[in-house]
Amino acid sequence: MIEPSAPATGPSSTGQPEPAPPAAFDGPTADVWTALGGPADLLPLVSFHGPQDGLRSGLPLRRLARATVAACSLAAAELAARRGAGRVPAVRVDEGAVAASFTSERHLTIDGRSPVGFAPLSGFWRTRDGWVRTHANYPHHRARLLDVLGLPSDAGPELLAETLAGLRAEDVQERAYAAGALAVAVAPVSPARHPLVDHLPVAAPGLAASGLAAAPVRPLGAAPVDRPAAGVRVLDLTRVISGPVATRILALLGADVLRIDSPRLPESDDAHADTGFGKRSARLDLAEPADRAVFEDLLATADVVVNAYRPGSLDAHGLAPEALFARRPDLILTQIDAWGWNGPWAGRRGFDSLVQAGVGIAAHEAGPDGRPGALPAQALDHGTGYLAAAGILRALADRAAGRPGGRHLRHSFAGTASWLLHGIAPEHPSTGASDAQPYDPQPWLTVTDSAYGRLRHALPPIAYDGAPANWSRPPGRWGTDEAVWLD
Repeated sequence: MIEPSAPATGPSSTGQPEPAPPAAFDGPTADVWTALGGPADLLPLVSFHGPQDGLRSGLPLRRLARATVAACSLAAAELAARRGAGRVPAVRVDEGAVAASFTSERHLTIDGRSPVGFAPLSGFWRTRDGWVRTHANYPHHRARLLDVLGLPSDAGPELLAETLAGLRAEDVQERAYAAGALAVAVAPVSPARHPLVDHLPVAAPGLAASGLAAAPVRPLGAAPVDRPAAGVRVLDLTRVISGPVATRILALLGADVLRIDSPRLPESDDAHADTGFGKRSARLDLAEPADRAVFEDLLATADVVVNAYRPGSLDAHGLAPEALFARRPDLILTQIDAWGWNGPWAGRRGFDSLVQAGVGIAAHEAGPDGRPGALPAQALDHGTGYLAAAGILRALADRAAGRPGGRHLRHSFAGTASWLLHGIAPEHPSTGASDAQPYDPQPWLTVTDSAYGRLRHALPPIAYDGAPANWSRPPGRWGTDEAVWLD
């Protein structure tokens, strides 16, 4: 049995005195920890401090964000104890660090240049009967959207707006879906749960977990408290934000994270510069026998696979869960998708911004003129990423405690959205901001030299006593590493 250490007080990372931990633990953090199967007696180790106004929203976003980071930090602390640290270290989450991390892509600069955010054809557009949200950041998504609307390949925002204004939002949505493009009708605010999330749990943050029959596993030896995932091998099959955020945390904690991409599907250098910290990145074409053999060799000794591609899209390459577990019954497999695993839109493509639009969040965040809005962070991406990392760390802690066997963990943006909309109590107006500690992201930003240039970036918010303060290596150039494990 591992013994929790007593919560301590002392100076925070910003030099502010920390309050004594609250008498009762945080409800949303307890929801996450319970969903992950964490030991309840560790919850009193968690406390919070720092500015509370970094993620202003009409929804309880601050509570969601800090709970996902707290649960991830507690899972890391538990794993550290299981692997030799003795007592479980106290977890003291700095809410300023959480806010900076949840907006990490907005703080990133590369040699002083801020990356481009959403592309010109991505955003909210008026339709004949409401609003639609499009996502056209990647060239293939842009091309499909223009093609399905009958627009020329060089069409700009004005022509897109004129075209969409004459169409029904749901018609645009369904035509786009059929063509592999990305557009979602903006759902109105409603006291009832939206049909797209009605099948999902409310109290638990959209986690579906199952254990498999016990199987021999690669043993986990001792590890330093600041790198509790040392020696863990992670195959990273993820893109954009949520999956890369999850594996960025595992890399911070010492895991050997190797991201594998297809050479046929290019990545944004700016996106990789934000989420590639601590990892390596290689390209393999799984349709080519030689590359497939390399991948199978990697899989043979991987501890964890994280798959954030659209459900079913990698099945033809032998990466369906059933096929993976047939070869590796001891594997920890985490899947992340947009719309959930058994709802009306299971299997559809989606991004954070589209889920916000489709389930009513965009309408909640609308401005005075009625134009739909967005959360002040890609919070479904980041929150789901921290939840996924927490689930993997808990599975590793179970393994270190002598409970071997595979784990299948599934998360979705829609599940995280359902929890935000219906599972977290709204904050009292006086608790959402702190006049004494106004939020300024600067204390949680740093500068690191990398292959991309000089990066200003957010520091990690993982916050147990002894946690690493930064990643051990900056992001390398996407796709340029050798597809081998380090040891």
